[in-house]
Amino acid sequence: MIEALQRLASISNWQLEIIALGGSRMAAAGATILGNTISIGSIGLFESLAYIFPTLKIQRRAKQYLEQYPPDLVVLIDYMGPNLVISSYLRQVAPQVPIVYFIAPQEWVWSLSPQNTARLVSNTDRLLAIFPEEARYFQKNGAKVSWVGHPIVDRMQAFPNRETARAALGINSEQIAIALIPASRRQELKYVLPPMFQAAKIIQEQLPQVYFWIPLSLEAYRQPIEQAIQDCGLRATLVADKTKEVLASADLAIAKSGTVNLELALLDVPQVVIYRVNPLTAWIARKVLKFSIPFMSPPNLVEMKSIVPELLQEQATPENIVREALHLLEPIQRQKTLADYRQMRQALGEIGACDRAAKEILAILDGRF
Repeated sequence: MIEALQRLASISNWQLEIIALGGSRMAAAGATILGNTISIGSIGLFESLAYIFPTLKIQRRAKQYLEQYPPDLVVLIDYMGPNLVISSYLRQVAPQVPIVYFIAPQEWVWSLSPQNTARLVSNTDRLLAIFPEEARYFQKNGAKVSWVGHPIVDRMQAFPNRETARAALGINSEQIAIALIPASRRQELKYVLPPMFQAAKIIQEQLPQVYFWIPLSLEAYRQPIEQAIQDCGLRATLVADKTKEVLASADLAIAKSGTVNLELALLDVPQVVIYRVNPLTAWIARKVLKFSIPFMSPPNLVEMKSIVPELLQEQATPENIVREALHLLEPIQRQKTLADYRQMRQALGEIGACDRAAKEILAILDGRF
């Protein structure tokens, strides 16, 4: 988004100063980082407790900055709770500042209360939707919405093809390569990794020719993942800085739920999606909050139908994972999955999502001057 904004602004001889909450990639794209949020991320009630104070600290810094230096426009990205705090505060101290929401929280999937949606709509001047269903939901609830498509379509242009990826990793054409994607959040090392690696061990016993590739999302996760590989006796390689090659070269993936599921789908890699949280979190969500979702993984959410198998919480057992994984390696099931992937792609929009979003943002800015 930052790269698109800077590129399109330069055409009009605009100079943008972009202040952001984010990490090194945003900084490299040209943003001044007000607070680093890379290590802050969790799903669940108890899982988020460790991040309350770091989040509040960054929120306080953001509020102080916004009040002292009101911007010409604010773009909110994902993270409903923290962003609604920021947007509500901005409405109080600088109501003249337009607020754009890009990649809205998935309230359209698992809305726990109408109040959350109402707050998001009232605190947003323009919502840039990446999913058609997301656009319909928020438009129905009173938001001014533009569907720009999913930015992952742009990002996929940088991925290598299967042959190039396999050559980079030294994988021959006969080898069955399975990608294991266990964790981008620390909690996932505890809840998602164990059943995934136990399943991999069983698959390895049944398919001696299989080899596992594991992309490393954060250096801090190296030691626990390497220990798990050793404990399970996996024929596996943990790879840093070659995530694209690992995903593109795989015959199959066993992955946590997340954006990586869409990447795999756009690479035509069949996948089993699993997710687990603290059992007490799951119990409270189901019994107290009456939390229920039709799907969790993005490929299924795009079409609101089962394209990839999802195994959540108690269903995410090694035995279930193995059953689904071996099924996807069968030629007939693989072809069905690839056909569903092709249909799903149409709902993600064409290349240029970030440019379309940037044009919407710059048009709002242009209207202010």
